[in-house]
Amino acid sequence: MTYHTDLAPSRRPWLIAAPLAIMLALSAAWTGLWFYASGEAEKRINTWQAQQAQAGRAFTCGSQTVGGYPFRIEVRCANAGAELRDTQPPLSIKLKEILVVAQVWAPTQLIAEFTGPLTASDPGQAPSVTATWDLAQASVRGTPSTPERASVVIDGLKLSGPAPANQALFDAKRAELHARVQFGSWPHNPAIDIAVKLAAAAAPAVHAMAAQPFDADILAVLHGVKDFAPNKPLPQRLREWQAAGGRLNIQNARLAQAESLANATGALELTQRGALHGTLQIAVVGIERLLPTIGGGSLGGQLSLERTAPALNAIERAVPGLAQRITPPQQQALQTGLLALLGKPVDVEGKRGVSVLVKFDDGSASLGPIPLGKVPPAF
Repeated sequence: MTYHTDLAPSRRPWLIAAPLAIMLALSAAWTGLWFYASGEAEKRINTWQAQQAQAGRAFTCGSQTVGGYPFRIEVRCANAGAELRDTQPPLSIKLKEILVVAQVWAPTQLIAEFTGPLTASDPGQAPSVTATWDLAQASVRGTPSTPERASVVIDGLKLSGPAPANQALFDAKRAELHARVQFGSWPHNPAIDIAVKLAAAAAPAVHAMAAQPFDADILAVLHGVKDFAPNKPLPQRLREWQAAGGRLNIQNARLAQAESLANATGALELTQRGALHGTLQIAVVGIERLLPTIGGGSLGGQLSLERTAPALNAIERAVPGLAQRITPPQQQALQTGLLALLGKPVDVEGKRGVSVLVKFDDGSASLGPIPLGKVPPAF
């Protein structure tokens, strides 16, 4: 069939080529944006490492790669290492791999995944602590100048001591830490909500009582953290926090282990010399099992019969010779009964318990009038 020249269909090849050209142009622009963003990510990592080095914390990578094109930026650090010279004693940490991921359109939100094992030791020495886990992830949103929130979640965490004994130090089915800056509080009156959760945790190296699995849930508010500048050693940061009137308000700390249960509230701060100061009101179910744990660890050993000596002396005066006839198991029961008298009966989640006051006075800890020992200063 033939057409009149005026009626023949017109061909517009640019209608086909134009969308393809636009797509190629957008692809090229996006590629350029991705390479620019990945380059900026590497620059920020290098700047952060330099700032940390000035503060006495050296972070290194055996090999570092950047990928994730086209929609993500992935920074992979293999054979990661850190030397923390701002701690006493200095600490060396090694980790198999760290993967940090950010979406191109949300660069202020970072997600990290850690591959173990992790080892910690004195610089140049054999590992003194080894950590393994099934899954370890962290997320951060915001910047050092305008922080928003951060979280760390670890499944199947296990800490062990040095070889060849490899003593079990701590393990938890799940460990979580969440921190969020309260809306509107930053930077003039900073307040950070903190939540800590441990599921089926055990710490046999701390105390025999802690070898039995326990669950912990802690809700607190941290006041007085003015900045998150990465170039400050931890002791300096703690001094500034103390000078700014920093304090930790514990809204509720819950510890559950077998039939024992404890809830605590209170406020803690640091004195000018870095000593712990404040009070904790603790409501306990099964105080006879938890008292030895409270008295152990860094507070100077278990609660002993000598610390209830004033009450026993009064009993001895009333019934001469009674103290000599008390057997060790009876001594423990008597000690528990006397210490329980220091508190008042309370209801703890529907169970009968006792409420006691734990006080920290410039580092000296006490349970009511009974001294527990001293807590080492933080700086």
